[in-house]
Amino acid sequence: MSLSVLNNISSLTAENAISSTQASLQSTLQQLSTGLKINSGSEDAAGLSIANGLGANIAALTQSSQNASNGIGLLQTADGALSQVTTLLDRAVTLATEASNGGLSTGSNSQAAALNTEFQSILSEINQIGSTTNFNGTNVFTGNTTASLSSIQGSTSSALATTTALTSGDTVTITDSSTGGTFKFKAGGSSTISSLETAITNAVTAGTLSAGTTATITGGKLVIATSTTGASLSIATTDPTLGGFNPTTTGSGSATFFTSDGTTGGTATLTASISALSASALSLSGTDLSSSSDAATALTAISNAVSLIAAQRGTIGATVNQLTADSNVETTEVQNLTSAQNNIQNADIGTTVSNMTEYNVLEQTGFAALSQANQAQQNVLKLLQ
Repeated sequence: MSLSVLNNISSLTAENAISSTQASLQSTLQQLSTGLKINSGSEDAAGLSIANGLGANIAALTQSSQNASNGIGLLQTADGALSQVTTLLDRAVTLATEASNGGLSTGSNSQAAALNTEFQSILSEINQIGSTTNFNGTNVFTGNTTASLSSIQGSTSSALATTTALTSGDTVTITDSSTGGTFKFKAGGSSTISSLETAITNAVTAGTLSAGTTATITGGKLVIATSTTGASLSIATTDPTLGGFNPTTTGSGSATFFTSDGTTGGTATLTASISALSASALSLSGTDLSSSSDAATALTAISNAVSLIAAQRGTIGATVNQLTADSNVETTEVQNLTSAQNNIQNADIGTTVSNMTEYNVLEQTGFAALSQANQAQQNVLKLLQ
């Protein structure tokens, strides 16, 4: 080996080794500070790509599980409302069975009238439940059309009129979803349907009821409706002259629940049918217990309504079970994918600390070697003495 003073090869070798050691030490310290084994694409391009893909899957599945939970909440809200309707219908069965029996007194203040009044209030409460049950601000029984309601009593052959007297002390209560207001009318000794119409007009002016809310006689019945888009009315009355109110039109709706694992082929949409809920939708509109024959007819209709509600609850229950299964599967997938992502992207702290110790020692020995290399170069000067 020749001697030279122009280049110190040993020093350059030591410098390169120190630079490499410091780069490795810096990378190790970054892994310890972030907890990640892969902090940039240059460290492991393939691993970073896989880990990011798994992260997208995890995010989609986590939200899908939340979607399923929200869907379960909505359906359980509907089921709870239908459970209460079943209780009301059970009471209606009792009333209809009692009214079907002979020996009850008749007339405006009779036992039959009392039974019918309670029965009509049950129908009104079913309408109320159908129009006001909501989840997260959205009506659960979306098929209900409640912008227009018609009184049960009155017909072309036995028509109500603006001059028809209302029962003193009885009330008509209207709740408006658009304004959030509640209008309550209490009949006096000389109150007529015209008095109620005037009071409703005044409530619109006051802002309690939404604009376009009117009360008119149509087909011998009192129809209370609003023309405000999106407004929903619910009406409860204790006046047997009116006999409660039913929506003039009903429909059926559905609720959809979306799940995905973040891939094109991993999406699914589950649709749950939720039927409209009202006396009309249950084919109870117009039924009464005014006579034993009417009560017997009503009893058949009530029994059919009980079957309809039971079938609806069965459908809802099956969908809840399906959503629960979906949520459980998604939770398990999240767990397994997170484990896989952890193995690829997260740093093994034990190994990383061991590497840091190694690089610290190498850095120290590298500086010692560099110092010795520089010192060795000084020995050339001894030849010139």
